[in-house]
Amino acid sequence: MRNGQTWQSPRRAAADRTADLEGRPDAQARERRSGGAAERRRRVVHRACGKVPGMDIAVVGLGLIGGSLLRALAAAGHRVTGYDADPATREQAATAGFPIAASVPDAIAGTDLTVLAVPLPALPAVLDHLTAYRGLITDVTSVKGPVRDLAPPRFVGGHPMAGKETSGFAASDATLFDGCAWVLCLEPGVTALPDWLTLAALLTRLGARVVPLTAAEHDRVVAQVSHVPHLFAAALAGQLRDNPPAATLAAGSFRDGTRVAATRAELIAAMCGGNAAAVKDELDHLLADLHRMRALLDAPDPVAALTTALRPAVELRRAWPVADQVPAELPAGTDVLLDLGRAGGWVTAVAEDRTTVSAMRPETDRNRS
Repeated sequence: MRNGQTWQSPRRAAADRTADLEGRPDAQARERRSGGAAERRRRVVHRACGKVPGMDIAVVGLGLIGGSLLRALAAAGHRVTGYDADPATREQAATAGFPIAASVPDAIAGTDLTVLAVPLPALPAVLDHLTAYRGLITDVTSVKGPVRDLAPPRFVGGHPMAGKETSGFAASDATLFDGCAWVLCLEPGVTALPDWLTLAALLTRLGARVVPLTAAEHDRVVAQVSHVPHLFAAALAGQLRDNPPAATLAAGSFRDGTRVAATRAELIAAMCGGNAAAVKDELDHLLADLHRMRALLDAPDPVAALTTALRPAVELRRAWPVADQVPAELPAGTDVLLDLGRAGGWVTAVAEDRTTVSAMRPETDRNRS
């Protein structure tokens, strides 16, 4: 209860409001234009919840991630404009009540921030439209090294670790990023710290856990925990090929192990191919582990041999997600932030004066500055 009323998460309240507007195609845009009482009430609610609406933001690319971000930003009180190269997607987003531009230049005109939510192969062509852009730019691409190499001024690479097997604007969800880990790349001597902190403040207010890493560190980690698992899931799903009894008997372990294999092949290929160097290394490590397990099956007592080999992995999986995190207030410096990310911690909020951040970091790391 707050002030005699039942309290509701501001992110959930915002999502509920967005869902309500879905049934009235032009309601959201009309309300923003009118500056009416409902709009004023929403601004008061967001101020009371620590939200600071008012940024003008363009989202270029309205698939699952871009569409979800468009919804989340609008629900948080920001002024958004969307664009997608596909006319049908533009029409779908406009019908849902969002301001949609007819071109990239129209979408980014006069905005404070542009979010690039397009596949890696499409990124260079989109960046050609931003050569004279003076606002802040970020992206959501799942590989960061190649994007860093294309980076224009005032660019901060980003990657939300959120998604579904389904894709497209129809699958988008304003609450998709609630609680997700969102990497923001911080390159020493390159990334402008004030720009990084602006994005971190924006994303933590959407409910994300902001993880500071360099592009190279990001690509190595996601190769381990995202890209190689997609390839492994695809290989496992292939066991259904020409094997009708396998499809009949497959149950929970097969379902959980192959979930991401239902992702569009083009998306898997783009992220794994775009991160080929790191994916090759991590795939080799996985294959070596599998070959070691294969060799244990030739042991005189394969059950005992496998039991001993499997125990460390069992313990690691049971201990994940990591629960022993402690809150900390840290100075907002590049080295401190990178140390936090490398230790497995994340930023939960940015102070208004941008001098400190609130963070969660591993228990064993709490005495380090």
